[in-house]
Amino acid sequence: MAKERYPGFDVLEQASHWDEVTRALVFDRVERVPKIRFFTHREAATLGVLCDLLTAQDREPKIPVLAYVDEKLHDGPLDGFRYADMPDDPETWRRVARGLDEQAEKLGAATYAVLPRAEQLELCRQFSRGELRGGTWDTLNVSRAFGVVMRHVCEAFYSHPWAWNEIGFPGPAYPRGYASFGSPHLDDESEAWEPKEVRD
Repeated sequence: MAKERYPGFDVLEQASHWDEVTRALVFDRVERVPKIRFFTHREAATLGVLCDLLTAQDREPKIPVLAYVDEKLHDGPLDGFRYADMPDDPETWRRVARGLDEQAEKLGAATYAVLPRAEQLELCRQFSRGELRGGTWDTLNVSRAFGVVMRHVCEAFYSHPWAWNEIGFPGPAYPRGYASFGSPHLDDESEAWEPKEVRD
């Protein structure tokens, strides 16, 4: 198990320094996880595993990445662009789920979600390299599809305060502001309220 870079750091302890709207929004991310409404049960099972693998979440508590992706695809708005050779993002996600399940069936499993972990990881690796072919994959630019998925996954993951703990982000600086940043006369431009990294 990897050693934490910021042991004991919990960004939610900084909440008293945030404005009321920001505080409510951040706590909602933890306390009110949206229900799956866009994806089917089967799609959610497959894509939930994929999201966990892409974010290296192998134990609880996990950031519910797929729930926030699902919310965005269900409610919108989306990102305002798409590749000319790709379907829109919601359809891309559905085809990725279908493609992964088709690959799982070739390996003798009912769905991607029930494959052994090593095979899930291998298919994830092939997806990341644009190497998947046949069936639904032939209806997509696979490399671009991976990029679409990762864009949504990263947005969902890094908008959650548990991810901030992992990277040492102390949360919004408003209204507290930055006092040390940009002050070259100081030996250390970090703020007193920023966590200290214990390993590189």
